[in-house]
This record gives sequence, structure tokens and C-alpha cells, in this order.
Amino acid sequence: MQGTAYAILIIISISHFLNDMIQSVVPSIYPMIKEDFSLSFAQIGLITFVFQLASSILQPFTGLYADRHPRPYALSLGMCFTLAGLLLLAFAGNFWMIILAVSVIGFGSTVFHPEASRVAQMASGGKKSLAQSIFQVGGNGGSAVGPLLAAVIVLPFGQWAISWFAIAAIFASLIMLKVGRWYKALIAYREDHSIAAPAPNTDISARRKHMALIILVVLVFSKYFYTACITNYFTFFLIDKFHVSVQTSQLCLFAFLAAFAIGTVAGGIFGDRFGRKYVIWFSILGAAPFALALPFVDSLWLTVVMAFMSGLVIASAFSSIVVYATDLMPDKLGLIAGIFFGLMFGLGGLGAAFFGWLADKTSVDYIFRVSAFLPLLGIVAGLLPDTRKK
Repeated sequence: MQGTAYAILIIISISHFLNDMIQSVVPSIYPMIKEDFSLSFAQIGLITFVFQLASSILQPFTGLYADRHPRPYALSLGMCFTLAGLLLLAFAGNFWMIILAVSVIGFGSTVFHPEASRVAQMASGGKKSLAQSIFQVGGNGGSAVGPLLAAVIVLPFGQWAISWFAIAAIFASLIMLKVGRWYKALIAYREDHSIAAPAPNTDISARRKHMALIILVVLVFSKYFYTACITNYFTFFLIDKFHVSVQTSQLCLFAFLAAFAIGTVAGGIFGDRFGRKYVIWFSILGAAPFALALPFVDSLWLTVVMAFMSGLVIASAFSSIVVYATDLMPDKLGLIAGIFFGLMFGLGGLGAAFFGWLADKTSVDYIFRVSAFLPLLGIVAGLLPDTRKK
């Protein structure tokens, strides 16, 4: 077995950082475009729905295609779509141009995520949890930094300043060329040495695998409906409840998203040590006390602490979910990555649209009270079979 290709994992992580940093700019500018274009919460939710739908619906198909027909330079091409979407968003003059721009950015992620996750596993040298955590922490770090950069670059100078993020897309596209060369060489090496593809997992019956995948979908629903509420409406919640400025609300959102980066690394470490099933179980169900407390605390700093803790705990789940699913079906890395990254974005988009609609009908405070119960669904993780070798 080849050793762990740390250089490739770091490049993949940096590219994931830049890709998700760009993506996180979109919800970060919601307060600005809501005011500039006189949008309703439902329209904000629709923007996110289209953005996440474009990021998700094709991911299983691109992942399956990558399993059967690897394309080493597809990752670099995906960033070119992101670049085009950014420039469209920077100069969009109406609601429908914004919809078009975010859909192009989302399509870039459709190409990037399943293939990049697949490459990370190929570069793992057998350390799958470590590799997935390195890859995922880049994305979570980018999601955390994006709102911070939006607060200091876009909000003071206006919509056109989004175009500055094109530099990140160009840089990511260029460094992914090195990954493409490594990927191409690895494919050639495996063909020359007749290295077989990973074999299916026969330790767990097909029926139990299907049941486990259904449980994982429920857990992803719980996690990403909840985080959609926080990511898209936390700034509005803080502005409405504590009358803080937009910049201050963005800094508070940064605290929540930064917890994701920390929690992702911890999830990978603990997943190897204690078993991924137990990390998934603790991660989602363990976030419930903090999520339930968040809407009811009366001070800004306690609200941020509750948000930070809920993000820290619940973040450790996704890397473990993806690796757990690939343990069930190791011969379909791209398909599994595409399904779960697609679910992540798709359910996040549905959650944003649903909570936007509900906020218009009720209030932002109400949607935080409702979403707080979602992590309780984490209890079903106890039904997952243990994939560790006996």
C-alpha cells in the first residue's frame, strides 16, 4: 500500500478552503442584498435553495462518473465555473441575475466536492479518517473565514467588491493542476501494476447496509437543516434580538463557523480511536443541549457561546458520516461522496428556503426555537452497525 500523500492532502485542503470560502460569501452578503434589492426572507431562502440545489443535485452523478471514468483535471475545471459565477454575482443588477450567478457557483462545487473527496481517500495511504478530516477542515475553515472577509471587503465597498474573491478561484484552479498530474500518474501506476479496485464490504449484509444508509440520511437531514438555520439567519437573529451592527453579527457568525473547523479535526481523531458510529451518535445528539438553550439565553456573549458549542459538537459528524459510508461501500468512493456532499448542500438549501418562508410567516426568533429540536434526531445513530473489523 502506498504511503499517505500529505502534500496532495494539503493542496486538496487548501483548495477546499478557497472553494468553501467563496461559497460562504453568498449567505454573508444577504443583509446587504436584502436591503439593496428590497428582497423578502422568502426570496433570500430561494437564493439559497437554488444555490444549494445547483451544488447538490448532480453530485452523485459526477461522483459515479468519476468512479468509472476518472478525469484528473476536472477539479481545476470546476474552479473555473466558480470563477465565472463570482464575476456574475459581483455585477448582478437584479434578483434573477443573482439567481443565475449563485447557480453557476454551485455547479462549480458539484464538480469539485465528490472528486476531491475521492482523491483525498486515494491519497490517504489507509488513514481514511485522517485524510477526510484534512480535506474537510479546509472547507470548514473557508466557510468560517468567508463571512469575516465579506465583512471587511464586501460590506464596506459594496457588491462589486465580490470580484476580489476571483483571485482565490484562479489560485485554486492553478494549484489543482498539481493534483491532476499526481492523480493521472497514480491511475497509470495502478494500471501498469494491475492493482485491483477496492472490494465491496462483505462483513455487513446488504439489508443492514441499506438500513444504515437510511439512518445516515436522517442524520444528515438533522445536521444540515439545523445548520442551515444558523448559517443563513443567525445574523438576522442577532440584529433583531440584540440590535448589533451587521459587522458585529458577521463576527458572531464567524465564531459559529470557526467551531466547525475545530470540531471536524476532533471528529476525525476520535473516529479512529473510538469508532465512527459513536462519534456520529455523540456529535449530533450531543449538540442538542446547546441548540435548545441558544434561543432562550438573554445575553449576546452567552448566545455566541451556545452557538459556538453547538457548532463545535455537531461539526464532528460529517467527516465520520462520509468515512462510515465508504466503509460500507469502499468500491464506490465517488458515488458515496457525491451522495453525501449532495445531501449536505441540497438539504441545506431546502432548510434555508423552509426557514426563510417560516420566518416571513412568524419571526426569526421562532425559527430558532423550532430548529433547536432537530439535533435530538441524533438518537437514531445508536441503530448503526459497527463497521470496525473484529
